[in-house]
Amino acid sequence: MLPAAKKLTLFKVITLFPEFFSSPLETGLLGKAIDAGIIGVEIIDLRTYSEDRFKRCDDYPYGGGSGMVLKPEPLFRAIESNRLDGTVVVYTTPAGRLLNQNLVKMLSGERDICIICGNYEGIDQRVVDRFVDYEISVGDYILSGGEFASLVIIDAISRYIPGFMSNARSLEDESFEEDLFEYPHYTRPNEIAGLRVPDVLISGNHEMIKKWRLAKSIEKTKRERPELYKRYLYRRMRGEKR
Repeated sequence: MLPAAKKLTLFKVITLFPEFFSSPLETGLLGKAIDAGIIGVEIIDLRTYSEDRFKRCDDYPYGGGSGMVLKPEPLFRAIESNRLDGTVVVYTTPAGRLLNQNLVKMLSGERDICIICGNYEGIDQRVVDRFVDYEISVGDYILSGGEFASLVIIDAISRYIPGFMSNARSLEDESFEEDLFEYPHYTRPNEIAGLRVPDVLISGNHEMIKKWRLAKSIEKTKRERPELYKRYLYRRMRGEKR
């Protein structure tokens, strides 16, 4: 039992493939955070909520078409059995709102997040209409299952939960924090294969290092994501901060 003063952020993942999560949730920062009680992750096997003798959870779509659709009955039961007052329900779908840092920050303030992993052609729309607060896409591409997307969502949100990062200040320099990509990083040795660390980084002049890093962030963002760079310029002209 956790102390009353500590609020555990709990992720509940509804999936057809619970075994998918075994390794990712036992390694790296996610594994350490779970072991330390900073976050909790419950994997909910959707098939246990199916009343079909073969535990089937999908069926053909009304109106015809290719593929299968996740049935509403098992999802209704799974969500209703695990949802609490204040639970935020997320559905992973390529047709959802694009996950970005602002959305991640907003969701990091929630304490109970239920993620429905989309599969096949998706889920019955009535589940979305009844329960879902956010339909979220992790990018403009198709994955073989929402399980991949759910891990991205959990990891991105968890980074903003106190105690998850050993150095909380590193979040301030992350890419996208100011609509700019992060500057390039170097470490020892000073030279390898004829490639040297930029002199400014070993100059000891912290003001010059700060200016160099900002210039490199702007340079990369302008080259790779001009729409982000334009947003950065717009906010600068208006004197706005993230």
